[in-house]
Amino acid sequence: MRIKWHGHSCFEFIDLENSLIVDPHDGKSIGIKPPVSNAGIVLISHNHFDHNAQRIIRNEHSALIAETGEREIRGMTIECLPSFHDDMEGTLRGMNTIHKFTMDGITICHCGDLGEIPSDDVIEALKNVDIIFVPTGEVYTLPIPRLKKFLGIINPKIVVPMHYRVGGLTLPLTTLDEFLSDVPKDTIVYVGNEVELSSDDIQEFTGVWVFDR
Repeated sequence: MRIKWHGHSCFEFIDLENSLIVDPHDGKSIGIKPPVSNAGIVLISHNHFDHNAQRIIRNEHSALIAETGEREIRGMTIECLPSFHDDMEGTLRGMNTIHKFTMDGITICHCGDLGEIPSDDVIEALKNVDIIFVPTGEVYTLPIPRLKKFLGIINPKIVVPMHYRVGGLTLPLTTLDEFLSDVPKDTIVYVGNEVELSSDDIQEFTGVWVFDR
């Protein structure tokens, strides 16, 4: 499987059978380069402009937009798990969908704009995933201390930070420094813009992967 970062919260996952992209943006609306993708499956965690630009996908595709429940799409099973975009049960910014799926034997969880630790049922569904993608920019999403509490409960093998401030971004997010400040340096891997891996590659690793666009 190949994983590519398109900036912000937008990641693309590609194996021999499928290509899947989560939370596409259009680039210009947030001050960074737009994604270039031919993904056949589009997952959107919530209907905000910096996460729902499925129009930028070049070819025909199937989309799940802020849905919940288990869905079958192009031969893949996607778990769409409910959560909130704020700490007031969605009254400020609405609902947020956490997506969980498996490609090449690797279990992936993309948390979208997670604004509060989800329910016990959702927690149980997420425990011990292989790779979890979490928002670390704090504004509009979980503050770092609560995010780290959430990750401690889930206990993933690999954590991938997303939705944080980078050069050019016009959204008022914090940088990655706060999240990484107490992470042991020998558990941080800078993987570049994309990484190719198999399930064997991650069996012995626990830590943080930082993507660079």
